[in-house]
Amino acid sequence: MSIKDKESEIVEEFAMFEDWDGKYEYLIDLGKDLPAISAEYKTDDYKIKGCQSQVWLHAELIGGRVRFTADSDAIITKGIIALLVRVFDDETPDAIAEADLQFINEIGLAQHLSPTRSNGLLSMIKQMKMYAIAFKVQNT
Repeated sequence: MSIKDKESEIVEEFAMFEDWDGKYEYLIDLGKDLPAISAEYKTDDYKIKGCQSQVWLHAELIGGRVRFTADSDAIITKGIIALLVRVFDDETPDAIAEADLQFINEIGLAQHLSPTRSNGLLSMIKQMKMYAIAFKVQNT
């Protein structure tokens, strides 16, 4: 499934909710379902800078595809990183680096986050893309 396909799925899922209370609940549920990150990666080395909450992100390249694990100490933020992991996990470095993530605007996420959470969202995306670019450079 391509990044665009995953984005379309997310847009459809969020469209089922009439208001943002329901969407926030869904986001929280997504965070609860996020696979646990190994304790060895819950260190400052893996912490995303620019997030008000603590967010840890680990990436590795396996078979030419980037595999992500993540966690956060805040429930909404954990749901946000869960969405990003869902979209980017098991994709090629090129696909991740080139993704424009239109689903964020389509579901209205950016407009419904506080300024600090919006900055955190951008920091998460930036870090995931930086991992992808680093893997791409390593393999050329």
